[in-house]
Amino acid sequence: MDFKLPELGEGVHEGELVSWKVKEGDSVKHDQPLCEIMTDKATIEIPSAFDGKVAKIHAKEGSTVKVGQLMLSFEGSMHTAQGASAGGAHAGASSSVESKNSIGIATPGGSASAGLSASALAAGSGHVAAAPSTRKFAREMGVNLASVAGSGPAGRVMRSDVERMVSGSGGANMSASAGAAMMRTSVPSRTRAPLPAGGEQRVPFKGLRKKISEKMRLSKDKAAHFTYVEEADATQLVQLREQAKAIGAQQGVKVTYLPFIMKAMVAALRQYPILNSSLDEEKGELVYKHYYNIGLSIQTEDGLTAPVVKDVEHKSILELAREIQELVDRARNKKLTLEDLQGGTMTLTNAGSIGGLFATPVINYPEVAILGFNKIFKKPVVKTINGVDKVVIRNWTYFSISLDHRVVDGAIGAEFMNLFIKYIENPSLLLLESF
Repeated sequence: MDFKLPELGEGVHEGELVSWKVKEGDSVKHDQPLCEIMTDKATIEIPSAFDGKVAKIHAKEGSTVKVGQLMLSFEGSMHTAQGASAGGAHAGASSSVESKNSIGIATPGGSASAGLSASALAAGSGHVAAAPSTRKFAREMGVNLASVAGSGPAGRVMRSDVERMVSGSGGANMSASAGAAMMRTSVPSRTRAPLPAGGEQRVPFKGLRKKISEKMRLSKDKAAHFTYVEEADATQLVQLREQAKAIGAQQGVKVTYLPFIMKAMVAALRQYPILNSSLDEEKGELVYKHYYNIGLSIQTEDGLTAPVVKDVEHKSILELAREIQELVDRARNKKLTLEDLQGGTMTLTNAGSIGGLFATPVINYPEVAILGFNKIFKKPVVKTINGVDKVVIRNWTYFSISLDHRVVDGAIGAEFMNLFIKYIENPSLLLLESF
């Protein structure tokens, strides 16, 4: 029998085959990982929809594979869910993904199951419709899927439904270890093996590194980059963050500067919406976004990724801090979902913890702006106090913003930064904003 590449998510039709987890001759169980597919910075783990033996592998590592393409042949049978006919797809399959980065797959490919919809798969199975990775996440959280109201097509339970259950009134369905599982913060070691002395070493250019290369090249080819830099007195921001940090610690939340910066970005974007837009070149239209989804560049062991914090305008500082903390943990533990990586309207990149005065970040195309936040350091500056110039020590920083000059003029970019810096230097003004 044949196993074909299943659906990878809405609007995703192909990906790079990063690695095989099985080889010819291996015995495979249902839901066992078969391979990893890289698509738009997310590594998707493809689970088996069959029990049997791998007869022949048809796709090569490093190649681009398309949905519906033959991946391998096997001897055995498609997994039969409770109440489903032999040769049918396993219960709970869907066309959405969530990843080993914990994106699981849903609709298994294969001659017996091609074309089945989520509702058809759920019907008659006797099981809750959910992707394998959603089931795994629910098990880790101690949540009974049967008690979760699904918001997906045909009532399919999505990861976000489980997350709402965990954080809301469904807490009674959680196991004692669920809280610990939610707060896992282990970070993969960044230690590298020492390079041999002399000579050369060649390694495959694939996976996340290759995707980053493609995105950067696309951005440079499409957008007309220019960068504007401005300095800011961050003394009041440092003081406010220290207060928030103490409050957050009482609730188990690590409060960084990023939530305040995101709020200042939104406040300034309201006045300069052109920076929160994208250019639809095919239709010849500028698309203004009246929502604020801020992408956050995160450095991981495998490279840079940019999950999105959605609806920043509707969230408090502590809510943003908690969400950022969870995104960073998931990114570094390779558990981001495709949903985490979609829908951004502007991106924030933060190199402040590493150092440097400022940089010229590359736009996360098709967005038209990316803001760079750099280190905060103490600096002697001249301040006029009671009419007298005095040298005082202040907390200082630089912000750099790269813009697509096709869409944003230099003057507009400078005006945006002036307003943004005003909120950074006087963060209490954010209280006057109606978020």
